[in-house]
Amino acid sequence: MRIGVVFPQTELGGDPGAVRAFATAASELGYAHIAVFDHVVGADPAVHQGWSGPYDVHTTFHEPFVLFGYLAALTSLELVTSILILPQRQTVLVAKQAAEIDLLTQGKLRLGVGLGWNEVEYEALGQNFSDRGARLAEQVALLRRLWTETSVTVAGEHEHVTGAGIAPLPVQRPIPVWIGARADVALRRAGRIADGWFPMDQPGPALARSTAIVHSAAVEAGRDPSTLGMEGRINLGSESSSSIDQQIAAWREAGATHLSINTMRAGFSTVDQHIAALDSASQAALG
Repeated sequence: MRIGVVFPQTELGGDPGAVRAFATAASELGYAHIAVFDHVVGADPAVHQGWSGPYDVHTTFHEPFVLFGYLAALTSLELVTSILILPQRQTVLVAKQAAEIDLLTQGKLRLGVGLGWNEVEYEALGQNFSDRGARLAEQVALLRRLWTETSVTVAGEHEHVTGAGIAPLPVQRPIPVWIGARADVALRRAGRIADGWFPMDQPGPALARSTAIVHSAAVEAGRDPSTLGMEGRINLGSESSSSIDQQIAAWREAGATHLSINTMRAGFSTVDQHIAALDSASQAALG
């Protein structure tokens, strides 16, 4: 099981020094990857009365592809979007940006995608919120063609490309596409088309049920479920080293191929505190 970290961008503000320090430390500590959340804009609670989302206009988010271009020059970590909100973006542009990152990292990009939940963000980006699920599968298919073919022609329900392609192509052909999923329809979509998936549950009955749905959909699509990756997450706080050991063991038993250590919402206020927590966790996570 490969163990990485979640980039705590909501708690590091806009300090580029903190970005560099955190990523460099994660690499030096021996973690395998760095996972980055995605939001382009936040909603203003003063305008959207009754706003209950976990993030708002004051929450800091770095743009994933630009951030990855910077990190590619700093570390050899695998770079992971967990997840990129794909239906609010132009598919061909995402294909181009992802291919560039894959080249810069020499094949160390894993593109996690999902639907998102923030209708305010979709509106701001000029995309339809209501049909985002229907569009995602078509987007993934187009991404894979653009990453493996010189010239692509597609006349789909939502995607239209006529004799066009990106150059240079990425190192990975195609780049792995993972899906973040909670609802049953999303879990089935992950089983049908994804290279791996990000569950929203912790090990236990709920995760076992979600895994069964993913695997069943994979079999129905003629795929081998054992080839699908799964990335869990451990949220640090006051857990002892032995508790982290237990959580890692539970994820391994649940079939996780990857795991991320998350230091956000653990009460840290500086990048040094986040790094210290990763250092402490590495004793259990990485031996």
